[in-house]
This record gives sequence, C-alpha cells and structure tokens, in this order.
Amino acid sequence: MSFEKPYEGLRVVDLSQGVAGPYCAMLLARQGADVIKVEPLDGDWSRILAPVYGDNTAYSVGANIGKRSLSVDLKSQQGCAIVERLLPDADVFLEGFRPGVIDRLGYSYERLSALNETLIYLSISGFGQEGPLREKPAMDPVLQAFTGFMAENKGQDGIPHRTPTIINDMSTALYAQQAVAAALYARRDEARGRRINVSLMEASANLQTIRLMGGYRDGPFKPGMAPNGVFDTKEGWVQIVVIRDHDFVKFCAALGDPAMSDDERFKNAEGRRENADALYQIVGETLKTKPATAWRDAFTEAGLQNEIVQSYEEFIAHPHVEETGLIAWLKQPGSDEAWPVPNIPGLPRLDPKAPGDIAPCKGQHTREILAELNYTANEIDRFASDGIVGV
Repeated sequence: MSFEKPYEGLRVVDLSQGVAGPYCAMLLARQGADVIKVEPLDGDWSRILAPVYGDNTAYSVGANIGKRSLSVDLKSQQGCAIVERLLPDADVFLEGFRPGVIDRLGYSYERLSALNETLIYLSISGFGQEGPLREKPAMDPVLQAFTGFMAENKGQDGIPHRTPTIINDMSTALYAQQAVAAALYARRDEARGRRINVSLMEASANLQTIRLMGGYRDGPFKPGMAPNGVFDTKEGWVQIVVIRDHDFVKFCAALGDPAMSDDERFKNAEGRRENADALYQIVGETLKTKPATAWRDAFTEAGLQNEIVQSYEEFIAHPHVEETGLIAWLKQPGSDEAWPVPNIPGLPRLDPKAPGDIAPCKGQHTREILAELNYTANEIDRFASDGIVGV
C-alpha cells in the first residue's frame, strides 16, 4: 500500500458492463486494486459501440484501463463455479444489471455476504432498486430526458438536446466510487461488509442540484448576469462571463466601446439584466467584426473570464494542455494509433510504457486468473474448448 496506490492488495470483482460501473471499477484499479473484469464470452457490450478498433472502442478503453479480463459463460454451472472461487478473497463486488437479474444469476447480496461477510457489494442501476420504474432499461440518454436535463439543454432551435458526453454514466461512476471508498474506510474499524445501491437517476439529479432547485423555484434557466453566454464572431464562437460592474467597464474598453459602460441602462448588474436584449444586440454586432481568437486575446489581456469554443482536437493540441500533461497517449490492443486519455485528477499519471495502463482485450487474462485459482492447464484448455471460458 502507498499514497499513490492506497487500494493495493484489494480485489474487486467487476461484473458490470457499459460505462458507469466499469468506470467506477477502473478508478479503483488506478488506485491500486486488482480489478478482475468478468465479462461474457462475447464481451462487455461497450466493446461494440462503434467505431470499433479490435476488441475496443472509446467507451471500453476509457472505462477499463488497468483491469484484468476474465471471459466466462455465467449461464453455465462451471462458469459460475469459476467466479465463485474469486469471491471469498474479494473486497468489492460490483454489478450493473437491472434489479433482480443478479439474483437470478445466483449472486444476490444475501448469498454473497454469507460467503464473505466483509464484502462491499455495489449495485448500479438505471432507476434504482425500488419504485415502479425499477425494471425499466435505462442508459444515459433516457436519464437525461427523465431528470430534466434535456429540457434545460435547449438549443437556439428551442428543441431539447441530449449532450453526447454521457454525463450521467460518468457522474454515477464518481458517486459510486466515493461511496465504495467511504465503505472501505469504515470497514477498517468495523469488519463487516455492506450493500451500496447507486442509480443513474440519483447521480443525474445530484449532478443538477443547483439547476434542479433553481428551476423548480424560478422556472426555465435565465443567465444571472449579462453579458453572459456564447457569442458568434466573425470566425468562431466565444464564451463570455461578466459578473461585477468593474468587469463590465473593462469589457466595454476591450470591446472598443468604453462609453457603453456609462450608459444608464447598463451601469449596474440589475440594469444589464433588465436591458439584456438591448445589450446583447450591441455586443453581438460588435463581436461580428473580429474573429473569436482576437476577442479571446483582448478579453484575456483585460483579465476577463472568456474562452473560444474549441473542438476536442483543438483542446488536446492547446499549449496549456500539453504543458500541464493532462493527456496521456496510450496505445491499446487493436489500434496502431494512440488514444488521448485524460490523466485522472489527484492520481499518478498514466504511463504509455506501463503494461498495466491499457484496457484489456476480451479474455486477455483468463488463463492467468484461472491458474491463480488453482485450475490446471488441462482444465483451462478443456474449459476453453467447451465454451466455458474465452481465452
């Protein structure tokens, strides 16, 4: 155990698929845990979310770095027996099936806690373990619609839009990981396990806490300050945030219209909000005279909050991003071109040369794990030929 790898020596048995559960388990792996990814013979379904590169996609790479893959048929008695051998020494068990499915597979909390009384048992679901929608299938876009996020995320066309950044899966993973971390900490003083239930619905609601409360009380979103938002320029878009009155004075000067700060309509924040339409008309017309990069430089020199709207390619290539070492370039099995993987805040940086800093191929570690479970080479070969495991 070390500060960099506080979970070294812990075993995590990860039966989840997709992103939310696997990303949670990946965080545990990055903190030193031995995470065994138990996946079906045809693999975690995140491996087929196109475009596909060998055994991986962007989804499966980002959510499975540092794990070991055990490919096994859980619908067979022999496959279940293999997983059973992992459980007595496991510290965390993670599943992401719809409520009831994991029980039918034979891995209920009641049963596993009887086998291993110190086991931390994490269940991740769409709508939670209770309620009328508990069995309804739900991925990230469904929860964006259900929890109000899409209604808040209207474009200029007035249509609710989904954001493609799978924010609910990612936030669910983060909430789940902190819950597991707290349980592991508590287990040091109280040697027993516990069950933790986390849903995409809960994570989505909590991610939106401020807007959810404000929207419930005050209605649809309106910027609290003006000018505030994304503006079109001669070339590209720029995000501007002006809050205090003295910032507005600097903004007008950078805009080339210092007299606007003396306009009675715009002298204070309340006036700028009340006269936002007139203010945006003036600002919008002026911004159209220069490209976004020119306005970014002018506003940045003035000490104002702003930035141009960048693509992922532009962001990754930005000198600041390069100098801070935010991105690790990792080659993964099935792709000759390296993937740009963000280093996780607060954790050691990913190492392109480290064999553990890759997302495994389907069944890549099956033989290795079975050997650790005291299966002989002949038994492993027989399992493979019988379709019990994938190697």
